[in-house]
Amino acid sequence: MSKSKQRDENMSNQIEGFIKGIILGGIIGAVVGILYASKDAPKNGGRNMAEEKGLNRPVKLKADLAAFLGASSLPRTEITKKLWDYIKANKLQTKTINGKPENAGKNIVADAKLIKIFNNTKTTSKTGKLTDLTQLKEGQTIDMMQMASVVSANIE
Repeated sequence: MSKSKQRDENMSNQIEGFIKGIILGGIIGAVVGILYASKDAPKNGGRNMAEEKGLNRPVKLKADLAAFLGASSLPRTEITKKLWDYIKANKLQTKTINGKPENAGKNIVADAKLIKIFNNTKTTSKTGKLTDLTQLKEGQTIDMMQMASVVSANIE
């Protein structure tokens, strides 16, 4: 969208807000209407920057995770959602850690598909804690809190 067209659209939104404000609440309502319309106007050439930063920014997936999810890039939020959807659909949450009862529902059993992704995980957190799942075998469990490490290890 050209700058002049964007400026015209922004002005139109402000006028519309002003008119609605007068109808709903007099002069104060009109000022609030203008301010509200200005906040809704897209900035930076019409791009919505919130969709392009942080957790919502698509990241490139490594081969194993890309094959599992069927996409070459996704936002971190979508990666985590799809992994959890798979875990829940295949009933891979358990109340045991490698056969011993502990922490109800907080553990994930590694099946044939997940093991490929889990085995790519060897990361060190900012606090220095090492998460090494490279030797994990099918049927063994990981703590659900390690999923962030799994996602981080499988993106570029």
